[in-house]
Amino acid sequence: MSLVECRSLTREYVRGENRILPLDGLDLSIDAGTFLALMGPSGSGKSTLLNLIAGIDRPTSGELFVGDEEISRLSRARLAAWRAEHVGYIFQLYNLVPILTAYENIELPLLIHSLSRKERHRRVSTVLELVGLADRHDHYPRQLSGGQEQRVAIARAIVTDPTILLADEPTGDLDGESSRSIMKLLRELNRDLGKTLIMVTHDVKTTEYATRTLHLEKGRLVAEAEKEDAL
Repeated sequence: MSLVECRSLTREYVRGENRILPLDGLDLSIDAGTFLALMGPSGSGKSTLLNLIAGIDRPTSGELFVGDEEISRLSRARLAAWRAEHVGYIFQLYNLVPILTAYENIELPLLIHSLSRKERHRRVSTVLELVGLADRHDHYPRQLSGGQEQRVAIARAIVTDPTILLADEPTGDLDGESSRSIMKLLRELNRDLGKTLIMVTHDVKTTEYATRTLHLEKGRLVAEAEKEDAL
């Protein structure tokens, strides 16, 4: 069943006399439960597509559906509310608040929802266990390794139980061992929890954990590879 549907999706920027077209009439369907890796050279449209699906940016033309919602037509206020409910975003550089503990960083996205303190505690504790950091809940980012910081960022992304997880180079700032650990965690979120996950990456090794790999170039789909099973 298709969860994300892009129809003639185009994003255009004008800078002075230059016309920049990071996405050029893209047609793409992504099924629920997919772990999709997006690859391509810099400027190919990968991050632009990710940001459109996240509701961070808006298309110049075309249609973009996530579930039953045509998010390309939502007002900015409705789009922000939709994003808070449906999207979990994992950044390359973690984007943790340095003056907050791991627990407090994870709790942040829950504060805009109508949840009791007890329910927030239950959810944060659950995802801390899930990412293997229950014993680091009171640590600040500076007291964590890069891999641990990214685990906190992943916990923050999933604590609201989003419809879709988006990851922009989630291992780009990590060493080999930490990178493998994070990719195994993302694979578990996809396989065991059924999360739909879309990941931008330059590292071909990380695509081995995905169920589908898509290659973009100059804003267009140039190749893709389907797999029967990931690692």
